[in-house]
Amino acid sequence: MATPPIKKLSANPKSPLLQPMFYKSVVTIYRIFAIVTLYVVLGGVLAYGFVMGFYALNTSWAAPVILSPVDDKSLDFTEKLVTSRQSLEELNVDKKRLDESIDEMNKHKAALLALEPELQAAISRERKHNQATGPELLALDRQKQSDNLKTQAVITQVKEVEATIDRDLAAGLITKGDAAMQRAALNQTQSSYTDSKIGEVLLTDNILEKTTTDTKSLDVLDKQAELVSEIAQLDIAIGVAQKQGYEETKQIDRLKQALTTAKQTPYYLTASGDSTVYFAFVPYDNRNNVSLGTAVYDCYLNMVLCEKAGTVKQIFAGEEHAIHPIFRTDMRGFLIQLQLDHPESAKSKTVFLNRKPLLF
Repeated sequence: MATPPIKKLSANPKSPLLQPMFYKSVVTIYRIFAIVTLYVVLGGVLAYGFVMGFYALNTSWAAPVILSPVDDKSLDFTEKLVTSRQSLEELNVDKKRLDESIDEMNKHKAALLALEPELQAAISRERKHNQATGPELLALDRQKQSDNLKTQAVITQVKEVEATIDRDLAAGLITKGDAAMQRAALNQTQSSYTDSKIGEVLLTDNILEKTTTDTKSLDVLDKQAELVSEIAQLDIAIGVAQKQGYEETKQIDRLKQALTTAKQTPYYLTASGDSTVYFAFVPYDNRNNVSLGTAVYDCYLNMVLCEKAGTVKQIFAGEEHAIHPIFRTDMRGFLIQLQLDHPESAKSKTVFLNRKPLLF
């Protein structure tokens, strides 16, 4: 009957000893965990504050940028570049054709100008000749008319001779052969008279041509007027073509200048380059640390244990907008081209220019 009370008395002394120790160890562990957690949070806050302050004060950082030929800006730039080159080629072809047309018109004009004085001289010579020969032809015409009148009197006598020949032939005084020969002579006289009448009419036509402005002279004057008009039209056409050529030359110069400017942009290198080109965005506040050949450093944790990754190869003047890699705010700045010895540095969030940010 005494065994159960002894067991009960042996269990009761152990419980008050273990329970306080267990509670004490739990509280100690909780306190340690809370302190560690507090220091971790505090360390995180201090680290975050240090990073924020570091990037707020540091002026040597830059953000690597990877430009792809399929980006919206690159595609838009490529489209405009192709359009500009095509327009330039078309303008060059049109300018060349226009120059050749101007040369041809100048040659044609020179030929017409050389022809004009010759035509004018020919007209002057013809007028002087007409003035000299016209009075002579008038005198000859009067002489011809007088000769025809005399010949007409002879023709009247010829008719009487014909009648006499007919009577002599009928009377048997002459033979038929003699009669034929006499008639032939009379016919020749009649024919000469007719030719003389015709010559007088033609002479009258020549006199009219020499002493008045006939249709032939009008044709020559018309040719002269056409020549002068064609020269004037060529002058107008040459002037218009030269003005158009001048405007096209200015447009060609503008396009060439635009292409030259485009070649100085990062998008041109991206669109036309066969190899990978690396860039970085530099805020305006950090521009004093950028120059050609400046060393580029890549760091672990974006600020410590830095090593030289390359140099600055080219600086672009155009303004660019980017998001701050730490603060996530909009920034204004410009792009630079990097010559990287370690291409993996192009994937870093930031790189540093000119010097290591923390001297290690």
